[in-house]
Amino acid sequence: MCVSTLDTDGFPDGRMVLLKEFDEHGFVFYTNLNSTKGRALKKTPKASLTFHWPPLERQVRIQGKIEFVTDAEADEYWRTRARLSQLGAWASKQSEVLSNCLILVKDVAKLALKYGTGPVPRPSYWTGIRVVPHKIEFWQGRPNRLHDRFLYTKKGSRWNIVRLYP
Repeated sequence: MCVSTLDTDGFPDGRMVLLKEFDEHGFVFYTNLNSTKGRALKKTPKASLTFHWPPLERQVRIQGKIEFVTDAEADEYWRTRARLSQLGAWASKQSEVLSNCLILVKDVAKLALKYGTGPVPRPSYWTGIRVVPHKIEFWQGRPNRLHDRFLYTKKGSRWNIVRLYP
């Protein structure tokens, strides 16, 4: 999915991330809070998500406020990650300039030696972000631009549904 935030200059900034879970509370992805998106979300705790399936001519757009998952949720997911992904999360200074990719490889190797065969703890700056939706729009492509669009807007605990012009 594409996660869009506002950068420090107020410009929209989108990037692709993996949706890890969703339920009645929202849509969750994991990130380094020191990354560009992490800093943006701490400053402006709002995001939009876009899912696009061109072969199906479908798109879903979600807009909402964000909240951080609990430490227990982040720890539970962290334990399911591949060991090299865990080490990479420690070694990467995400979004900073990397002058040579061998630096990152060496840092991962040092961490592999440090943790040996034991568990790799979750860094405090690595956690999950839950986007709690207040708007969800469904788009279905149709011939001749006569697309179907439905907008769900949350009002209290209820969702209001309207059809939009394409």
